[in-house]
Amino acid sequence: MPNASESVHRARLEEVEREDSKRLSFLLTYTEFKLLSIAGVGFFLDAYDLFIIKPVSTMLQYRLYGDNQIPAGIQGVLKASANIGSVVGQFLFGYMADALGRKAIYGKELMLIIFATIMCLTTPTGSLSPNNSLIYLTIFRIILGIGVGGDYPMSASVTSDRATLRRRGTMLSYIFSNQGWGSFIGALVTIVVLAAYKHVMDDKGETSKVDGVWRIVVGLSLVPAFATLYARLTLPEATRFIKSQRKNESLDRKQTHDSDEGGSPVVEGEVNSDAGKEADKYKVENGVEVQVTEVKKKAHLREVVEYFGEWRHMKILIGTSVCWFLLDIAFYGINLNQNVVLQQIGFGGTTGTPWNKLFKISTGNIIITALGFVPGYYATILTVETLGRKWIQIQGFLLAGLFLAILAGKFHTLSHPAFIVCFALLQFFFNFGANTTTYLYPAEVFPTKHRAFAHGLSAASGKAGAIISALAFNQLTMSIGTDKVLWIFFGCCMLGAVFTLMLPEVRGRDPDEVLAQEILEAKK
Repeated sequence: MPNASESVHRARLEEVEREDSKRLSFLLTYTEFKLLSIAGVGFFLDAYDLFIIKPVSTMLQYRLYGDNQIPAGIQGVLKASANIGSVVGQFLFGYMADALGRKAIYGKELMLIIFATIMCLTTPTGSLSPNNSLIYLTIFRIILGIGVGGDYPMSASVTSDRATLRRRGTMLSYIFSNQGWGSFIGALVTIVVLAAYKHVMDDKGETSKVDGVWRIVVGLSLVPAFATLYARLTLPEATRFIKSQRKNESLDRKQTHDSDEGGSPVVEGEVNSDAGKEADKYKVENGVEVQVTEVKKKAHLREVVEYFGEWRHMKILIGTSVCWFLLDIAFYGINLNQNVVLQQIGFGGTTGTPWNKLFKISTGNIIITALGFVPGYYATILTVETLGRKWIQIQGFLLAGLFLAILAGKFHTLSHPAFIVCFALLQFFFNFGANTTTYLYPAEVFPTKHRAFAHGLSAASGKAGAIISALAFNQLTMSIGTDKVLWIFFGCCMLGAVFTLMLPEVRGRDPDEVLAQEILEAKK
């Protein structure tokens, strides 16, 4: 039974939500906009840094290898490097955010991104051999990936901890939509910087000046990173997270009292966070000072094992992880190798001077991003609280699979306009679908005390799929053909729709209340 203070708090929360219901879910208050600006920059940098490697690798090819291709093995590892680091960052930061608190960890991942970006800019292309230059860059892109990966569970948890149930999905979707803007701005910045270098690269024929282009493009990502670093480092702990920790301590005290026959009675209630002080040992109740039993909090790892040791919880974790894994095989397989798609729509950059090739590739990238990437995210924002996460994810998988099947079956016969339309719709239903909802699900379905870890593990599973695509796509394309690879992506989407059936609908679901109810039922 909730005590009086909890009842008052709940009543006030319900009152806020009733007032909130008068406003459309996708309209933001100033406070919400400020939070999204702080949390959303991580996903802007995620897309900017992860997808910018496509034109950057082409620039480095001209700078280091001239007219020759980058060795396939090195190119694959370079493209996958940030995703390799992301797996580590997602798992590590996710666990630490639950064990140590969001405030203790938030901002550290951004510091890592800033450090790694600066080190990437120092790649000594003029003094190291071509292969060693790319190895140097790859090492620091792995470190960059650790920071980018850490942002997934951190920003998801920080936002979900603060959002009301009615607007939680919308808030998280707004944050994730910054991926679309990161890709769009990345392509736009590349075009602008290339235009500034046209005279020296194209007219004067100094192709080596492309070294300055990629450094400027990469370096500009430091601007939003530095702009939000202080706000992240000083963001206070969310009330919901603090309550989840205190509720756990209260339960531990109650269990100790129940098992300690004849012992001193345990006073339930909120516990001062500064353990060990006199205020924690005694409490005044009805004018009488009574002693509070000291109970050692369970180790967080033990709590994780106990929670996910139950099949009902593990089943959901498997669902969120496998769906994200299957989605990222297809999503990153397409988006990290868009050169194949760009060739099909006439923007492959296969003819002309190096500058003309780079400019055409960047133009193609911005067309694809503007047509399908960004609109898909905003379709989710507008509908997530009415359609629900499960419906959006299943239809996204099915329709993305449909357009993959069309591209695979008609790969060599589709006209350029038809290919552009089909590919734009594929991108639209990736983002008005599983690419967004696989991010939402673990942030909404798991209770506060396990949210960051579960989100990090699910996201790491997704990045494992992205790594497989980055490393295997080129080799598979050469051995079985691009159309056959697209059929593999189609199969991943169909499997993703099946595994989504393991997940509950989370619209309006309070996972902390679900956990509390499960604990009460276990005690009966």
